[in-house]
Amino acid sequence: MRQLVYYIGQTIDGFIAGPNDEIDFFPVPDEYSTWMFTQFGDALPSHARQLGRIDDVPNSRFDTIVMGRRTYQPALDVGITSPYAHLRQYVVSTTLGESPDPAVTIVDGDPVAAVRALKAEDSELDVYLAGGAALAGALLPEIDRMVVKQYPVVAGAGVPLFSTGFAPAAFELTDVQTFGSGHVVLDYRRA
Repeated sequence: MRQLVYYIGQTIDGFIAGPNDEIDFFPVPDEYSTWMFTQFGDALPSHARQLGRIDDVPNSRFDTIVMGRRTYQPALDVGITSPYAHLRQYVVSTTLGESPDPAVTIVDGDPVAAVRALKAEDSELDVYLAGGAALAGALLPEIDRMVVKQYPVVAGAGVPLFSTGFAPAAFELTDVQTFGSGHVVLDYRRA
């Protein structure tokens, strides 16, 4: 069975965005961006894949993305209705209504059931959970792996990695990638 992988960036103090969903304060030096393009190019939005000249590279990790409405909204705000055109796209939202794009499926019911169905599909590639915190919290029992990109910055406040309340879940650290810039990538699998 394929896995649900929460691939996410966070600050040293555990925030995935600022209080108003800001992400522009995350530093992305060349060495680190090269790693993201080569190792997790599937997880980049289509416009970033074009900029990195990897838009014609076949997917090697993911064929499906699941995201919450707040993760999808910035694309909509600039007129992009299919931000991950190279993946099957699912947006979990009870407020969006009808999909603005035929390539985007709206999940307005139980996200756990939807993810279980996606994980049960016959595919060699995994499902990418892009966030955000509320959706990651709701899907925590279904997350098989977390790839946490820790940026060398403290935010002080913002959107946490998970929005669950107290809900301990054990994961095992399986790999650490470090960069001279202070960036660290932590790879966890469910214990």
